[in-house]
Amino acid sequence: MKLAVAGGTGVVGTHVVEAARAAGHEVVALTRSSGVDLVAGTGLDTALDGVDAVIDTANISTLNAAKATAFFRSASGNLLSAAARAGVRHVILLSIVGVDRNPHDYYAGKLAQEQVYRESALPWSIVRATQFHEFAAQMFDSARLGPLHLAPRARIQPIAAREVGAFLAGTADRAASGSVVQLAGPREEDLADMIVRFARATGHRGPVIPAALPGRQLKGMRAGLNLPVGDATLGTVTFDEWLAQRAV
Repeated sequence: MKLAVAGGTGVVGTHVVEAARAAGHEVVALTRSSGVDLVAGTGLDTALDGVDAVIDTANISTLNAAKATAFFRSASGNLLSAAARAGVRHVILLSIVGVDRNPHDYYAGKLAQEQVYRESALPWSIVRATQFHEFAAQMFDSARLGPLHLAPRARIQPIAAREVGAFLAGTADRAASGSVVQLAGPREEDLADMIVRFARATGHRGPVIPAALPGRQLKGMRAGLNLPVGDATLGTVTFDEWLAQRAV
Protein backbone atom coordinates (compact mmCIF):
# COMPACT_ATOMS: atom_id res chain seq x y z
CA MET A 1 0.00 0.00 0.00
CA LYS A 2 1.15 3.53 -0.72
CA LEU A 3 0.49 6.04 2.04
CA ALA A 4 0.87 9.81 2.21
CA VAL A 5 1.42 11.49 5.57
CA ALA A 6 0.68 15.20 5.88
CA GLY A 7 3.03 16.65 8.47
CA GLY A 8 5.27 13.61 8.07
CA THR A 9 8.22 15.22 9.86
CA GLY A 10 6.22 16.42 12.90
CA VAL A 11 5.93 15.04 16.43
CA VAL A 12 3.44 12.34 15.43
CA GLY A 13 3.96 12.26 11.67
CA THR A 14 7.54 11.04 12.10
CA HIS A 15 6.26 8.01 13.99
CA VAL A 16 3.50 7.37 11.45
CA VAL A 17 6.09 7.24 8.68
CA GLU A 18 8.34 4.97 10.73
CA ALA A 19 5.53 2.54 11.64
CA ALA A 20 4.11 2.43 8.12
CA ARG A 21 7.49 1.71 6.56
CA ALA A 22 8.17 -0.97 9.16
CA ALA A 23 4.88 -2.59 8.08
CA GLY A 24 6.12 -2.69 4.50
CA HIS A 25 4.18 0.27 3.08
CA GLU A 26 5.53 2.81 0.64
CA VAL A 27 5.30 6.21 2.32
CA VAL A 28 5.33 9.76 1.00
CA ALA A 29 5.77 12.58 3.54
CA LEU A 30 3.83 15.68 2.51
CA THR A 31 6.04 18.55 3.70
CA ARG A 32 7.23 21.88 2.38
CA SER A 33 10.72 20.43 2.03
CA SER A 34 9.26 17.85 -0.38
CA GLY A 35 7.59 20.57 -2.44
CA VAL A 36 4.11 20.39 -0.90
CA ASP A 37 2.33 23.43 0.56
CA LEU A 38 -1.01 22.44 2.05
CA VAL A 39 -2.29 25.98 2.49
CA ALA A 40 -1.45 27.01 -1.08
CA GLY A 41 -2.39 23.57 -2.39
CA THR A 42 0.79 23.30 -4.46
CA GLY A 43 2.56 20.00 -5.10
CA LEU A 44 -0.33 17.84 -3.91
CA ASP A 45 -1.42 16.32 -7.21
CA THR A 46 2.06 15.04 -7.95
CA ALA A 47 2.67 13.82 -4.39
CA LEU A 48 -0.63 11.91 -4.20
CA ASP A 49 -0.25 10.08 -7.50
CA GLY A 50 -0.89 6.39 -6.83
CA VAL A 51 -1.58 6.93 -3.11
CA ASP A 52 -4.10 4.57 -1.47
CA ALA A 53 -4.54 6.29 1.90
CA VAL A 54 -3.76 9.70 3.41
CA ILE A 55 -3.01 10.29 7.10
CA ASP A 56 -3.32 13.94 8.15
CA THR A 57 -1.14 15.00 11.09
CA ALA A 58 -0.42 18.53 9.80
CA ASN A 59 -0.30 21.18 12.51
CA ILE A 60 0.06 24.88 13.22
CA SER A 61 1.55 26.52 16.32
CA THR A 62 -1.06 29.00 17.51
CA LEU A 63 -3.58 29.42 20.30
CA ASN A 64 -5.67 31.82 18.21
CA ALA A 65 -8.99 30.25 17.22
CA ALA A 66 -9.38 32.25 14.00
CA LYS A 67 -5.85 31.47 12.78
CA ALA A 68 -6.17 27.79 13.65
CA THR A 69 -9.57 27.52 11.96
CA ALA A 70 -8.38 29.26 8.80
CA PHE A 71 -5.30 27.05 8.58
CA PHE A 72 -7.07 23.74 9.10
CA ARG A 73 -9.97 24.54 6.78
CA SER A 74 -7.59 25.60 4.02
CA ALA A 75 -4.97 22.88 4.48
CA SER A 76 -7.42 20.01 4.90
CA GLY A 77 -9.72 21.31 2.17
CA ASN A 78 -6.84 21.37 -0.31
CA LEU A 79 -5.59 17.97 0.83
CA LEU A 80 -9.00 16.31 0.48
CA SER A 81 -9.67 17.89 -2.92
CA ALA A 82 -6.36 16.57 -4.22
CA ALA A 83 -7.01 13.17 -2.62
CA ALA A 84 -10.34 12.96 -4.44
CA ARG A 85 -8.68 13.77 -7.76
CA ALA A 86 -6.07 11.07 -7.10
CA GLY A 87 -8.66 8.43 -6.25
CA VAL A 88 -7.47 7.95 -2.67
CA ARG A 89 -9.56 5.28 -0.94
CA HIS A 90 -9.18 6.28 2.74
CA VAL A 91 -8.40 9.58 4.47
CA ILE A 92 -7.52 9.59 8.17
CA LEU A 93 -7.44 12.63 10.43
CA LEU A 94 -5.60 12.95 13.73
CA SER A 95 -7.70 15.11 16.05
CA ILE A 96 -7.93 15.65 19.81
CA VAL A 97 -10.09 14.01 22.46
CA GLY A 98 -12.72 16.43 23.77
CA VAL A 99 -12.58 19.13 21.08
CA ASP A 100 -16.36 18.95 20.89
CA ARG A 101 -16.64 19.60 24.65
CA ASN A 102 -13.90 22.24 24.77
CA PRO A 103 -14.13 23.99 21.36
CA HIS A 104 -11.97 26.98 22.21
CA ASP A 105 -8.74 28.59 21.03
CA TYR A 106 -6.61 26.07 19.06
CA TYR A 107 -9.21 23.36 19.63
CA ALA A 108 -11.77 25.42 17.72
CA GLY A 109 -9.59 24.96 14.66
CA LYS A 110 -9.36 21.20 15.18
CA LEU A 111 -13.15 20.94 15.48
CA ALA A 112 -13.54 22.89 12.24
CA GLN A 113 -11.04 20.55 10.61
CA GLU A 114 -13.10 17.55 11.69
CA GLN A 115 -16.11 19.09 9.97
CA VAL A 116 -14.16 19.38 6.71
CA TYR A 117 -13.52 15.63 6.87
CA ARG A 118 -17.10 14.78 7.80
CA GLU A 119 -18.37 16.74 4.79
CA SER A 120 -15.94 15.08 2.39
CA ALA A 121 -17.18 12.56 -0.17
CA LEU A 122 -14.10 10.45 0.51
CA PRO A 123 -14.19 7.48 2.94
CA TRP A 124 -12.83 8.89 6.20
CA SER A 125 -11.82 7.96 9.74
CA ILE A 126 -11.11 10.35 12.62
CA VAL A 127 -8.77 9.37 15.45
CA ARG A 128 -9.01 11.64 18.47
CA ALA A 129 -5.95 11.31 20.71
CA THR A 130 -5.26 12.86 24.07
CA GLN A 131 -2.27 15.14 24.60
CA PHE A 132 1.13 13.53 24.09
CA HIS A 133 3.79 12.97 26.75
CA GLU A 134 5.82 15.36 24.59
CA PHE A 135 3.32 18.10 25.50
CA ALA A 136 5.09 18.56 28.84
CA ALA A 137 8.35 19.40 27.06
CA GLN A 138 6.57 21.81 24.71
CA MET A 139 4.89 23.64 27.60
CA PHE A 140 8.14 23.79 29.58
CA ASP A 141 9.76 25.58 26.64
CA SER A 142 6.88 27.90 25.79
CA ALA A 143 5.18 28.83 29.10
CA ARG A 144 7.82 31.09 30.58
CA LEU A 145 8.40 34.64 31.74
CA GLY A 146 12.09 35.35 31.30
CA PRO A 147 13.97 32.79 33.41
CA LEU A 148 10.79 31.75 35.20
CA HIS A 149 9.03 28.66 33.87
CA LEU A 150 5.29 28.32 34.42
CA ALA A 151 3.56 24.96 34.61
CA PRO A 152 -0.08 25.26 33.44
CA ARG A 153 -2.52 23.23 35.48
CA ALA A 154 -4.69 20.81 33.51
CA ARG A 155 -6.15 17.33 33.77
CA ILE A 156 -4.92 15.17 30.92
CA GLN A 157 -4.45 11.47 30.11
CA PRO A 158 -1.27 11.65 28.04
CA ILE A 159 -0.03 9.13 25.50
CA ALA A 160 3.31 8.61 23.79
CA ALA A 161 3.43 10.08 20.29
CA ARG A 162 5.05 6.87 19.08
CA GLU A 163 1.94 4.89 20.10
CA VAL A 164 -0.29 7.40 18.32
CA GLY A 165 1.80 7.07 15.18
CA ALA A 166 1.58 3.29 15.23
CA PHE A 167 -2.19 3.42 15.75
CA LEU A 168 -2.67 5.79 12.82
CA ALA A 169 -0.54 3.63 10.55
CA GLY A 170 -2.62 0.62 11.57
CA THR A 171 -5.83 2.52 10.84
CA ALA A 172 -4.74 2.83 7.22
CA ASP A 173 -4.78 -0.98 6.97
CA ARG A 174 -8.47 -1.06 7.87
CA ALA A 175 -11.55 0.10 5.99
CA ALA A 176 -12.71 3.67 6.60
CA SER A 177 -15.04 3.79 9.58
CA GLY A 178 -16.87 7.06 8.93
CA SER A 179 -16.72 7.57 12.68
CA VAL A 180 -14.57 8.90 15.52
CA VAL A 181 -12.44 6.71 17.78
CA GLN A 182 -10.64 7.78 20.95
CA LEU A 183 -7.02 7.03 21.81
CA ALA A 184 -5.66 7.86 25.27
CA GLY A 185 -2.77 7.16 27.60
CA PRO A 186 -2.80 4.59 30.38
CA ARG A 187 -3.68 6.98 33.22
CA GLU A 188 -4.64 10.53 34.10
CA GLU A 189 -1.89 12.98 34.98
CA ASP A 190 -1.63 16.56 36.22
CA LEU A 191 0.02 18.60 33.48
CA ALA A 192 1.76 20.94 35.92
CA ASP A 193 3.27 17.97 37.74
CA MET A 194 4.40 16.47 34.42
CA ILE A 195 6.18 19.70 33.50
CA VAL A 196 7.99 19.81 36.86
CA ARG A 197 9.04 16.17 36.48
CA PHE A 198 10.25 16.83 32.95
CA ALA A 199 12.26 19.83 34.11
CA ARG A 200 13.98 17.88 36.89
CA ALA A 201 14.62 14.88 34.62
CA THR A 202 16.38 17.14 32.12
CA GLY A 203 18.57 18.79 34.74
CA HIS A 204 16.69 22.06 35.24
CA ARG A 205 16.93 23.14 38.87
CA GLY A 206 15.35 26.57 38.61
CA PRO A 207 11.81 27.48 39.68
CA VAL A 208 8.91 25.87 37.80
CA ILE A 209 5.69 27.39 39.12
CA PRO A 210 2.32 25.58 38.76
CA ALA A 211 -0.32 28.07 37.68
CA ALA A 212 -3.91 28.24 36.45
CA LEU A 213 -3.21 30.19 33.28
CA PRO A 214 -5.96 32.20 31.53
CA GLY A 215 -7.75 31.10 28.37
CA ARG A 216 -10.91 29.14 27.68
CA GLN A 217 -9.06 26.13 26.33
CA LEU A 218 -6.93 25.72 29.46
CA LYS A 219 -9.95 26.37 31.67
CA GLY A 220 -11.74 23.51 29.94
CA MET A 221 -8.69 21.28 30.34
CA ARG A 222 -8.57 22.02 34.08
CA ALA A 223 -12.20 20.88 34.22
CA GLY A 224 -11.26 17.60 32.56
CA LEU A 225 -13.10 18.28 29.30
CA ASN A 226 -10.29 16.71 27.26
CA LEU A 227 -10.28 13.41 29.10
CA PRO A 228 -11.73 10.40 27.25
CA VAL A 229 -15.39 9.61 27.81
CA GLY A 230 -16.80 6.18 27.02
CA ASP A 231 -14.85 3.68 24.93
CA ALA A 232 -11.22 4.52 24.28
CA THR A 233 -8.20 2.52 23.19
CA LEU A 234 -5.48 2.96 25.81
CA GLY A 235 -1.75 3.13 25.23
CA THR A 236 0.66 1.38 27.57
CA VAL A 237 3.60 3.77 28.01
CA THR A 238 3.31 5.93 31.13
CA PHE A 239 4.80 9.40 31.37
CA ASP A 240 7.51 8.19 33.77
CA GLU A 241 8.42 5.38 31.37
CA TRP A 242 8.57 7.90 28.52
CA LEU A 243 10.88 10.11 30.58
CA ALA A 244 13.14 7.15 31.31
CA GLN A 245 13.22 6.12 27.63
CA ARG A 246 13.98 9.70 26.62
CA ALA A 247 17.01 9.74 28.91
CA VAL A 248 18.52 6.61 27.36
